[in-house]
Amino acid sequence: MYSQITSNKRQSIALIMIFIVVIIGLGYVFDMAVGTGNYNGVFFAILLSFGMTAISYFQGDKIALWSTGAKPIVKEDNAYVYRMVENLCITSGLPTPKVYIIDDPAINAFATGRKPELASIAVTTGAIQQLTNEELEGVLAHEMSHVQNYDIRFMMLVAVLVGTISILANIFLRSHWLPRRNDREGGNLGAIFMVIGIVLAILSPIVAELIKLAISRRREYLADASGSLLTRYPAGLASALEKIATQNQPMANANSATAHLFFANPFSGKKFSSLFSTHPPIEDRIKKLRGMA
Repeated sequence: MYSQITSNKRQSIALIMIFIVVIIGLGYVFDMAVGTGNYNGVFFAILLSFGMTAISYFQGDKIALWSTGAKPIVKEDNAYVYRMVENLCITSGLPTPKVYIIDDPAINAFATGRKPELASIAVTTGAIQQLTNEELEGVLAHEMSHVQNYDIRFMMLVAVLVGTISILANIFLRSHWLPRRNDREGGNLGAIFMVIGIVLAILSPIVAELIKLAISRRREYLADASGSLLTRYPAGLASALEKIATQNQPMANANSATAHLFFANPFSGKKFSSLFSTHPPIEDRIKKLRGMA
């Protein structure tokens, strides 16, 4: 389990570094193509991207909970679930998050909040009703691990980087009104960079989105390993995933904006290429969990 956690953390950092290199490369190519001699467009794109994601960073948890129809509970409403969350918090040393229940027959759950002190965890009625004690504990431990590993904050950083790349690409594709490099100064160099810039502007947002999805999948593996370390019983989480693989159904309020938050893909039943999925294949997650010792 420790090996799996270390591997996933290392690969997530590597993917973030790729993002940064892409942004720097785009800024350089775009500046060379336009030939303005400054990086005002790049700075503008970065500032705009941070501004757009600030709302998600500070209000994203409330939006996610509202969009899924999650309802807050106290211990008296559902002592079974609430005490299970409390016990996991005692084990992990985390503060007890706000607990929500989603009235949906699908087996699923998610955690949100940019830091443990502001965390919330939501679980569907389907998960409560269909999972055994050990299975539900494994699912909740997985979600608590997202909080413990600061995955929500990490993925917000990724969203900022994806937004920056998309805005940079959009600015360049609409920059026909910007001054171009003078032919006498740059010769054919400006034209070459212009062609390169157009190709990058078209492809880079697609590549950025694929990298974001890859990071999301790595964080799911990390939460599986961390959750198993928390319960010391990876078989419980693996068994929950096996039930999801055979019995689950799409969630009524599933949407692409919050899909990456959930324990399992909320669009279950729809076929996605692994490259375009927010979650790793369930069969692969089960295999890794069964192999942990």
